[in-house]
Amino acid sequence: MLAIQAIKESYPSFKMNSQGFVQLPEGAVVAFQEYGVPNGVPVMFCHGWPSSCTMARLTDEPARDLGIRIISLDRPGISGSSLQPDRKLSDWPRVVERIVEHLGVREFRILAISGGAPYAYATAVAMPQRVQAIAIVGGAPPMAELVDGEGLLPLYRWMLALYRTRPRLLRRLFHLVRPVLSLRPPVRFRPLLLKMLMLRQCDAESLRDAAAFEAIFESQRRAWRSSAEGVMADAQIYVQPWGFAIEDVRVPVRLWHGKEDRAFSIHLAEQVAKRVPNCKARFVDDAGHYSLPIRHMREILKDLICNAEGHWPDET
Repeated sequence: MLAIQAIKESYPSFKMNSQGFVQLPEGAVVAFQEYGVPNGVPVMFCHGWPSSCTMARLTDEPARDLGIRIISLDRPGISGSSLQPDRKLSDWPRVVERIVEHLGVREFRILAISGGAPYAYATAVAMPQRVQAIAIVGGAPPMAELVDGEGLLPLYRWMLALYRTRPRLLRRLFHLVRPVLSLRPPVRFRPLLLKMLMLRQCDAESLRDAAAFEAIFESQRRAWRSSAEGVMADAQIYVQPWGFAIEDVRVPVRLWHGKEDRAFSIHLAEQVAKRVPNCKARFVDDAGHYSLPIRHMREILKDLICNAEGHWPDET
């Protein structure tokens, strides 16, 4: 418990009634943040990459309206959670199990954004009796199965190639960019930052909203401020085999993907949707990687909790 107390003292600005820490049997600490309503329908939130648990701020207002309890975890090595050396994707469900038992949650749903997708799939495969349904929003595909990285954001293709050929150089680059990516840019520089990112118009427009901008970019800064090694360890999960076939995911899956998504093309999402046995896909016009969860979060959450025994509401 001393490790937990030390972390609490390191984060005095957070409201302790919405943030928690759980110590795992081996002594590692997992940090989590809750949003929505305390006694609502439990939904585990899997943040993207590079990101952290506060990305779930995007869910807070609609979750309150819909009576949903959002439980968002920092993955190992990210922000408040201890680094777990040589971890694999298959280690994640045990972390989730420890958290939900600590919170007294028996059954739950999962919402995963972008890089959170593999973690949602892994949990569903390992805990099908407890995971009622999952929603994947702009989700990462099994990258280890991609031969040339076609359909990925150019930056992701470059990192994938570098990881396969010069992993030490990639790690060094992560350490070099950490001081810059940990900084909080002044508000007046936000328009310039959005322009430099060369985003789709729908994404840039969505990120002009101050609350959405903070939810996305503050969660990224929290990840980088913690350590470059944690961000790197999280990245390595994506380029390694998942340890299971995506066809093994048997729980109901709702796959949401923007037709303008540059991070993971709609063609990759279509391939995943065809492979998941119990999947309903929704491909959204004029939506990109960022604008989809920002603009459609209420719809996504409502759809997720309306699921019962694999029956989904009619398409609109």
